[in-house]
Amino acid sequence: MIEIITKIGDHLIQIDCKSNDLINFFQKNFLPYTGKAEQKLNLIINIEDGYGIPFKDYEVEITKQSDKICYRRADYLIEVDREFKSATVSVHDALALKHALTNLYSSFIVYHNWGLLIHSSCVIEKGKAHIFSGHSGAGKSTAAKISYPRELLSDEATLVKITPEGVTIYNSPFRSELEAGPFDKEIELSSIQILYHALQNKRIKITKSDALVHLMDKVFFWPHSQEETKEILRLITMMVKQVPVYELHFQKNNTFWELIS
Repeated sequence: MIEIITKIGDHLIQIDCKSNDLINFFQKNFLPYTGKAEQKLNLIINIEDGYGIPFKDYEVEITKQSDKICYRRADYLIEVDREFKSATVSVHDALALKHALTNLYSSFIVYHNWGLLIHSSCVIEKGKAHIFSGHSGAGKSTAAKISYPRELLSDEATLVKITPEGVTIYNSPFRSELEAGPFDKEIELSSIQILYHALQNKRIKITKSDALVHLMDKVFFWPHSQEETKEILRLITMMVKQVPVYELHFQKNNTFWELIS
């Protein structure tokens, strides 16, 4: 058994795993924790391999028992205690592990009223974070790539902490193509862009109610109760009250940054 300690957002997480292939996945995507040893663990995850079949579809079955919640997909099974303190994650392969961890951590931060994982990319410009979201194919990864050399905090799932005092972004290990850098602080979220491909750059601020509608289906979540859905809605509402949201019609080059910065 190999033990890895990593930090995601504010949360210290211990990962126990026997599989060398899956350990390689963690070592590539999750930065090791190098802080104070006495900090309390927030979540312990035991990883097991050899489960199920290769990826089939995104359908997740959720069942609740007296002592745990189960999230089951063809290629993974998550069994987590009702207080989200410990979990066993059984997976078929590294792709299943990536999706399972996204599922588990998203549910974990919603349960603790901490924040959301938003399907988007996120880039730092002049000390502030800017999110790029939109429907599939809208250009989230493209916006991230052409924003280089600006620092990238996510290219697929942006980690957003939401409080009444502010909305901040952390470096996300839940990546698609681009690897995480060493950035280990939180940074203020300055804007959210809903992306559209266009022949000319144009940025239009939208109302908070329209922003709420745009973002509801951009959150990674697998709700198992009405209360959880209400909490997600509450967090998005709190976010759009503090952070302006825009439609960004953009060309496939970095000139759109002239409208943001």
